[in-house]
This record gives sequence, structure tokens and C-alpha cells, in this order.
Amino acid sequence: MDKKLFFTNNEKSQVLEAIKELRNSQNYVLTKSDELKVFQSLKQAIIQKRIQRDIFGLNPILSSIQTALIAIEEIGLKRDGVVAVLLYSCFTEETENDYDKYEKEFGKTVVSILKGLVHIQELYKKNPVIESENFRNLLLSFAEDMRVILIMIADRVNLMRQIRNTECEEEKKRVSEEASYLYAPLAHKLGLYKLKSELEDLSLKYLEHDVYYMIKDKLNETKKSRDKYIENFIKPIREKLEADGYKFHMKGRTKSIHSIWQKMKKQKCEFEGIYDLFAIRIIIDAPLELEKIQCWHVFALITNMYQPNPKRLRDWLSVPKSNGYESLHITVKGPENKWVEVQIRTERMDEVAERGLAAHWRYKGIKSEGGMDEWLTSIRRALENNDDMQVIDQFKMDLYEDEIYVFTPKGDLMKFPKGATVLDFAYRIHSNIGNHCVGAKINGKVVTFRHILKSGDQIEVMTSTVQKPKQDWLNIVKTSRAKAKIRLALKETQVKDGLYAKEMLERRMKNRKIEMDEGTMSHLIKKLGFKETNDFYRQIADETLDINHVIEKYQEIQAYDNNLQGQQQTRSADEYSFENSIKNFTKSNGDVLVIDRNLKGIDYQLSKCCNPIYGDDVFGFVTVSGGIKIHRKDCPNALEMRKRFGYRILQARWSGKADSKYTITLKIIGNDDIGIVNNITSVISKEENIMMRSINIDSHDGLFSGNLEINVEDTSKLNQLIKKLRIIKGVKQIIRL
Repeated sequence: MDKKLFFTNNEKSQVLEAIKELRNSQNYVLTKSDELKVFQSLKQAIIQKRIQRDIFGLNPILSSIQTALIAIEEIGLKRDGVVAVLLYSCFTEETENDYDKYEKEFGKTVVSILKGLVHIQELYKKNPVIESENFRNLLLSFAEDMRVILIMIADRVNLMRQIRNTECEEEKKRVSEEASYLYAPLAHKLGLYKLKSELEDLSLKYLEHDVYYMIKDKLNETKKSRDKYIENFIKPIREKLEADGYKFHMKGRTKSIHSIWQKMKKQKCEFEGIYDLFAIRIIIDAPLELEKIQCWHVFALITNMYQPNPKRLRDWLSVPKSNGYESLHITVKGPENKWVEVQIRTERMDEVAERGLAAHWRYKGIKSEGGMDEWLTSIRRALENNDDMQVIDQFKMDLYEDEIYVFTPKGDLMKFPKGATVLDFAYRIHSNIGNHCVGAKINGKVVTFRHILKSGDQIEVMTSTVQKPKQDWLNIVKTSRAKAKIRLALKETQVKDGLYAKEMLERRMKNRKIEMDEGTMSHLIKKLGFKETNDFYRQIADETLDINHVIEKYQEIQAYDNNLQGQQQTRSADEYSFENSIKNFTKSNGDVLVIDRNLKGIDYQLSKCCNPIYGDDVFGFVTVSGGIKIHRKDCPNALEMRKRFGYRILQARWSGKADSKYTITLKIIGNDDIGIVNNITSVISKEENIMMRSINIDSHDGLFSGNLEINVEDTSKLNQLIKKLRIIKGVKQIIRL
């Protein structure tokens, strides 16, 4: 680092205010001794120039205090977790050899958490594709202490709050995408619903600014009418509950902006088409033993008052969600025939729903079932008792003993069964890579293709053109996918070797001026003891069978047959005719597309959902059948594919020159002026190497819209055409479909 960290006057004020807020928190757990040692460590790190601002220019000391406040109030972290949050900014590679000092001052658990945070950052250096379930699971399996994940979530929430005015737009976009794809789902898994909702809303705000503010403005415009409707709806319910002597409070909760946007996309409608913008929540103050009885009683009161929709009943009271969520949800028809969602729960249930794990630690008896969720909810016990970390260790062992996660060089994350080898990895990438695999570089170290993989390995496969699959490879690989590809490759190799051997035999015989007769050759193959012709030619290819010996035996059989048939009449050449029904095909040596890491010669198809053409920014997507489809980067399905199947995305780029024509459709909208269609077709007809295939025009109320289908070579010619079409008088808009 070049400069020592300095504090602006504004930052000094913010730090003092944040420390004051931290100390005033009712959950604050640090002693004066802890504070003194933490701030001494931070001061020493500043003097030694070990702390520097991040890429956004944020002060790391201030950020760590703000993150600690979130960790305490929203998550409920105790002393060790909070100390780790405050110290992490000065815990660098230079201090990793100083573990004993930190352990002596702050304890073994604090150092364990700090190590976990450093370990996770090492994963990030491998440039992982974070929008995948595999990476989330790898993070969970790599966390030496579950508090590491909780701290990462708190840190990302704080970072998202602080970067609203940053000028680093590219980094802001990356951080927001990570928040959406990685941290919000992690927060959801851990039951941190409030933080999950905040991460989603802020991500939408930064990634789709116009959408966010459109929905926000719409909500503000309808707030008065919405508030009035809520009051009219809950008034009779309130009166009835008060008359029955219930202790309760009610509130109308508007859905998050992110949630509304997801509904708009799912239902393919405008904001006005979303009717369930809010939910009414009735929260009862009930003793634990009467919770279910009172909730069902309130449910009966409401459904007697308003007509319910039985199909929309959600009973998470009888059977809670696996993450501990308990509530009754019912949708009823309120005034003006509007459907309203009503949620009924107790104070305890509401705190669990709002604060997730923080509430789990406070309340007992929340049961969960199955795999990951059972593990995550068990963290409550481990964090209540710092010595009970074997609970987490046991669940981690149960969950991850049969699977590992490894990186490709570009950061894609792949899951394999435990015991998988480099060869399994190579065949997962592509059959061609597997067939020519000779080894790999794992984390920079060269290993053989028999090397067994471990979670977190970053693997770069090494290939050789002279390498080919062998029978014993079937005993090396672990996955059925690799075994199937090896068997197929062996079969194809045998066929190729057989053809090569046959061609070589024919050439040798021709050089000796020996005519090859199929009948004589069949006789020879049987005489040599082969049941299958393929086995005969394969042994020639393997040099197990000497080709000179074969030719000598052939001549012996041919001489014997000629002596027997010497008196037979020979046929003249003009009586013999041969028709070759096989057509010759030629293939260009130049690949139009280069896929992934400069791989050529790979079969692919252009996707019909976005119709990419030469020159478009594109990427490859490995389909379920194993084929590769090419999509435009602005394809309508691209975001969803990256979010759900990031590990199946391949880089792709155009190469060489465009030597084909591609069919694309343009939608043209404009004024229905006389002669406008003629002007459009005239412009197209004058364009070189562009052919119009069809045009369909609809006219209504003085406007026209139509789809124009053309054949074009590349994007440059397409853009030139669009530019010329746009200057035609009356044309308002041109959209490429």
C-alpha cells in the first residue's frame, strides 16, 4: 500500500456516531477490555499501512463498525463474531503467520472465524461464476465456522447501502449481481428474510434503475388510496377481536419492490395488473401453549366476515416450513370485490419470520426436517454454546461427504461425486477434451489425469493430439457420464483404426500388384481364426498381426482358389458396372465460431429464441442433451440461464469472415402514409447481399406495424440497413426480434 489510511472530518464524525450506536445496542456484548484491544489492533494496522480503502473508496474501519451493528441487531451475533467483524479489515496475508498473537488476545474462536473469512476470499480470487447453486453450497461447505457466512451477508448488506452514489458503475453492477444471485438466496436459506428483501430491492435499484423507480413512484401514487382501503378492511376485524378480548396488533405490509417486479414478469402484466400489492398481518400476543388455538380462532372470525378462497389457504401452523416459519395465510374477498391476503401469527412467530436465525436463538423448540435446512437451523445451538461446534462439523460431514465442488479456469463451478478424477472433469468439459487429456494443472501444480479432485480445486486440463482413450480409463473415472463417453470414443476409435488398417492393407497389396477380392479376404479372415472382421483389422492397426504375414496368407489362398477356378470363363470389363451411391461432402476448414477457450471444430446450433447472426455478442449454452446452442448476450432468456445454470455457460466469439446468410426478423412501426411500404422495399432491394424473404403489414388508426423477414450476412450490414430504414419518412421504430 502506498499511503496510510486517513480519515476525513466527515468519516471521523460517522465513526464516533457508529461506535455510539454500537454501544447503545441492547444486544451489545463487548467489554471495555475487548474494545481497547480491538482498537489498539486497528490503530497498529493503520500505522503499519496494512489497511486501505476498497475499490469504492470506502473507509474499511467505518465499514466494519457499520457491519458489526447489522450483525448484532439483525442477525444476533455474539462476542466472537463481532470481534471478528471489527478485526477483519486489518487481517491480511502478512498477519496470517501471527495467528498465535490474535489467539492469545481474542481467543481461538475469533481466529477460526478470521481464517474462514480469508479462506472464502481465496475462493473469490479464482473468479468464480457466483450465480450458481453450486457456489452457494461450496461457500457453506468451506466455512470453517458458520458465522463466516453470516458476517459475509451482513458485510454485503452494508456495502449495498453505502455504494448508492459511487462512480464505479462496473463494480457496482458486479456487487449488485452477487447480492442478487448469491447473498440474497443465502440470507433466505438462513431465514434472514429482512436482509434478503433489502438485498433484493437494492440490487434491483442498481441493476434496473428505471424499473425500480417506476414501481416506487407507482406505490407512492397509490399510497393514500391503499392506506384508506386497508383501514376500511381491518376496522371490522379490529372491533371483533377487541370485543373477544384478544391482545393483538395489525398492520398492512406492502410487498417489496423486487417482489412486485417478479410478479409483473411472471404474470406478464403492468403494475396496474398486480392486485395483491399488500398483505394484512394480524399478530396475536398469545402464550406458547395457546398459539395454535388462538390463530385458528382468528382465522374463523375473518373467514366468517369475508369470503375466503380455499385454494389460497397456506397452513404453516400445523406443519411449519423447514426453516422454522409458522403462519396461517388466507386470501379473502374484501370491499369492492378485491382479493386481500391475510396472515395470522403470534408475536413469537412474527419475530422468527422477520429475523430468522436471530429469533431461533431466542426461542426453543423450532423443528426442521431434511438436509441443508436441518443443518442451518442447527446453527442456533452451536452459536448459543461456543464449545458446541461439533454440531456443525457433524452436519457438514453428513452433507458433503459424498460430493465435491471444483472450478474451471474461468471460474465455473462444477459438482462431482467424491473420488472423481481429472479425467472425469475433462469429460465434463467436452468429449474432445477428455479424449485427448494427458493431465492437468490444479492450483498451478501439474498432476496426472488419475489425480483425485478436492473441493475448491481450480483445474486447467492439459491435452495432446497424440493422446487417445484406452480401455483402462474406464477403471479411472468415477462418473457414469465419463464412462459412457469413453466407451463411445473407444468404439469410434476402433472403427477408425479398422478403416485405416483396411486402407493400409489395400495400399500394400496394390504396391505388390495384388488384386484384392472380398471373397478371398473373407476366407482368409476365417482361416486366421477371427469371428469378426473388425477384430481382424483392429489387430492390424495395433500391429499385433503382421501385415506382411497377412498378405502372404492371402496369396496362398488366392493361388489355391485360382487353381480350382482356372477353367471358369472370365467376364469382360464392358459387362461390369459399378455405381457409387455415396455423395461427397466438403466442409470448410475455417470455423465461424470459436467456443470456450479457443476450441474449434465443435458442433453447435444457433438458438431460435434470439436468432444470433455473425457479429452479435454471443455465448454458448450446454443443453441437457449435451449439444451447444449459441445465444445473443441480450437474449430474453440470458439472465435466467446465467442465474440458474451459470455452470453451463460457455464463452463464444465469431472468427474468420461471414460466409453464410442468416435469417432475422425486424418489426417496423410507423405512420400509415401512402407509399411507405414501397419506400421500405425499395431501400432493401438496393442493398447488396440482403434479400427480403417476406413482409407482413397490419394497419390500424393511421398507424402500421409489420414484420420484415430478411437474409443478411452480419451485424454491420444489418445496422446499415436499419439506419437507412429509420430515415424513411413515417418510420417511427425498428425493433430486431
